[in-house]
Amino acid sequence: MKNVCVYCGSRPGRKSDYSLAARQLARTLASRNIGLVYGGASVGIMGELANAILEEGGNVIGVIPKGLFKREVAHAGLTELREVGSMHERKSLMADLSDGFIALPGGFGTIEEIFEIITWSQLGMHRKPCGLLNVCHYYDNLIRFLDHAVTEQFIKAKHHSTILIDERPDVLLDKFEAYKAPETAQWIDRKTI
Repeated sequence: MKNVCVYCGSRPGRKSDYSLAARQLARTLASRNIGLVYGGASVGIMGELANAILEEGGNVIGVIPKGLFKREVAHAGLTELREVGSMHERKSLMADLSDGFIALPGGFGTIEEIFEIITWSQLGMHRKPCGLLNVCHYYDNLIRFLDHAVTEQFIKAKHHSTILIDERPDVLLDKFEAYKAPETAQWIDRKTI
């Protein structure tokens, strides 16, 4: 695994544990010589994550759309910062650069991005691991909802099982290393949409 994409908040959140978890994830990635791909901001959990991996000597690629460049306060000290034309380009490039995807706590953007990449997995557009770093039980209610969606037969159990979940970054990354994607016929080619 060369790079992992991490989706997370551009705000720090209510608990200092969220920033601590971002720093712990950064140290874990760096210790395994895994680079970070993320949204390119210097603020919130995004900034904590990028700063921590840079402090550890790790590689960080930020991808940020032109419209957010000023509003999100692009991080000036990254290994590489790529500016793209739209959010769609951002998500596509981040997916192409990454070998796996993790969601730390975050808001609408974080949830939307991890679910889009999970959907791409379900559709057979990639076979990369996707996970939730469930810091302070942040994702417990979301996990219960997903269980409910399986019970109600809107999500297949095999697709639910593709979402790897843990509270500790080292254990989550071990799960990534052992991950075998379920056999799924590719429904659609991402490059054609």
